[in-house]
Amino acid sequence: MTTTLLTGIRTLVTNDPALEGAEGPLGLVEDAAVVIEGERIAWAGPAAQAPAADTAHDLGGRAVLPGFVDSHSHLVFAGDRTAEFNARMSGRSYTAGGIRTTVAATRAASDEELAATLARYIAECRRQGTTTLETKSGYGLTVEQEARALRIASEQLDEVTYLGAHIVGPEYADDPDAYVSLVAGEMLQACAPYARWVDVFCEKGAFDGDQARTILTAGAAQGLIPRVHANQLGQGPGVQLAVELGAASADHCTHLSDADVDALGQAENTVATLLPGCEFSTRAVYPDARRLLDAGATVALSTDCNPGSSFTSSVPFCIAIAVREMGMTPDEAVWSATAGGARALRRDDIGRITPGAYADLTTLDAPSHVHLAYRPGVPLVDGVWYRGVRQ
Repeated sequence: MTTTLLTGIRTLVTNDPALEGAEGPLGLVEDAAVVIEGERIAWAGPAAQAPAADTAHDLGGRAVLPGFVDSHSHLVFAGDRTAEFNARMSGRSYTAGGIRTTVAATRAASDEELAATLARYIAECRRQGTTTLETKSGYGLTVEQEARALRIASEQLDEVTYLGAHIVGPEYADDPDAYVSLVAGEMLQACAPYARWVDVFCEKGAFDGDQARTILTAGAAQGLIPRVHANQLGQGPGVQLAVELGAASADHCTHLSDADVDALGQAENTVATLLPGCEFSTRAVYPDARRLLDAGATVALSTDCNPGSSFTSSVPFCIAIAVREMGMTPDEAVWSATAGGARALRRDDIGRITPGAYADLTTLDAPSHVHLAYRPGVPLVDGVWYRGVRQ
């Protein structure tokens, strides 16, 4: 395999404090270099100590950080919900009911249309520095449609989540328990081969704690790892259930009791994934990241990109919101959008620039990662390397 030396790095975020020459939780290295060999990082550290390589690229004083890890999105869908957004911005409050609009459009779309839409949004994410992306089903809500969505997603992404329990399927509106049985039974059997994760929207208007437990434990019995949409619209059992079941993440975490915060602070395996694009797009209160961090919780930042409540694919946008509105420092927000997302996906081969990790890098037209929050709305991402290849 050939090796490539990246030089001219003003500030390098490695997320590896143990790396030689690295400082602080971000493992910052000033005047740095990186060596890529094949798909992986072979070396990172001070430029003065860089080994020789087959080729070299001078990045001209730019900042380099791990590619963003967007650990929560809903990208297998058709249509949009412009009318709903316009109404909401005109004074109507958000509820989960709007999902049914997307369900109808998704069911009507062809496989080719869904695959093309997914590819388009993956490319959009990549241009903005995201190199790892999780996405979910949840807009089909029948056995055939959910399996189709996951099959299409698994053809383009590694991190795929079964979310048959997004809302109760419209055909079961009068018998939600029967729908829970379907999601935990026949639908799960059809979908499990295409997914790594199982998720439930545990919320008033969707699924209660007992229903969520039934679905998550059934998914775990099929080898899927739980994730939970938890405490988005109000306090509820989602966070406690996520921690109890050892879920990889409790996502949203907008309305938390002291007991919820304590549980996340003490959890060894459950990450609190915050999705500020959703609060921005619904005019809701932002989650209190500072409260979680001070309690010792591991925090991830993600976009929740979906056509209803957070139609943004920009992790830099979410970083800026987290710093301005959620009590995070720029360093904490960048860590949460890279290493934090990797933790939420239980991955140690991404979210870091350290020997052995995948060579997934984002370069900024700026000397420091702090500019992501310092210059909100400015398209600073000017280069992306994915698995060692410049995109």
